[in-house]
Amino acid sequence: LSPQISEVDGMILQDRVAIVTAAGSGIGRGGAEIMGREGAIVIATDLVAARAEETAARIRAAGGRAEGLALDVTKDADIEALIADVTRRHGRLDILHNHAGIQVEGSLEQVPAKGLDDSYRINVRAHFVAAKAALPHMKRQGKGVIINTSSNSGVFFDKGMLAYITSKTAVIAMTRQMALDYGPHNIRVNALCPGWVDTPFNDPYIRQMGGRGAIDSYVKDKIPMGRWASVEEIAESVLYLASDRSSYMTGHALVIDGGESIA
Repeated sequence: LSPQISEVDGMILQDRVAIVTAAGSGIGRGGAEIMGREGAIVIATDLVAARAEETAARIRAAGGRAEGLALDVTKDADIEALIADVTRRHGRLDILHNHAGIQVEGSLEQVPAKGLDDSYRINVRAHFVAAKAALPHMKRQGKGVIINTSSNSGVFFDKGMLAYITSKTAVIAMTRQMALDYGPHNIRVNALCPGWVDTPFNDPYIRQMGGRGAIDSYVKDKIPMGRWASVEEIAESVLYLASDRSSYMTGHALVIDGGESIA
C-alpha cells in the first residue's frame, strides 16, 4: 500500500500513515481515534498489546483503518524495528506522535536517581529514538510531521514534581532544535503541552497533591477555566498539529491547559 496524499470528502488526513505511541488509553487513544476518523492509516502502539488492539478495533469499528501493535519504548531496537516495518509495508510515514510518558512524583529529596533516569528514558529518550528512526523516511518523502508530547509542566514550574518537570522541559527544547534542523526538509516538529486531563495518567500527581478531592479543588480554584480538559478536547489539538491546518507551524509548544500556566 503506497497511498497518495490527498484530502477526500473532508477527511484532512486521508491515506496518511500515522504511528502513535501509548495509544492504548487517554490522550494517546483520543489522538489515534481522531486521526483515524480523518482518514489516516493509524498504527496504534502500546506497552500492552491488548490495549493497542482495542484502540485499533475502535478505529476500525468507526470505519477507519488501524493496526494495534505492542511496543516497549524503553527498547531502542523495538522502536526502530517497528518504524522500519511500518514504512516497508505502507511505503511511507507521514505522522509520528511520540506520546508515551510517565509521571514520577516528588521533590529533590524524594525522587531517587532511578526516578529521574526513568523519566528521561521514557519522556525524552524514547521520543528522540523514534524521531531519529522516522527522519530518513520523512526526508525521502520531502514532508513529515512529528508531535512530541510534553506538558504544560514543561513551560511553568510547580512544587514536588522535579523529575517530571525536568523531563518535560527537555522535550520542548529537543522539539525546537529538531524543528530548526529539519524545517528545510519540510518536516514539522511541535510539542503538545496538555494541562489537567482527567485520565489515570495523573494518579502520581494526584497522590502528590493529597488525593482526588484536593486536586478537584485545585482545578476549580486555580485554573482560570475552572475545570479539567476532556480527552476529546486535546485530541482536536493533536489533529491540528498532525494536519496541514498547522502547515506553517513548527518548533511550537502548544499549551492547552485552561489558562493554568498563566494564572
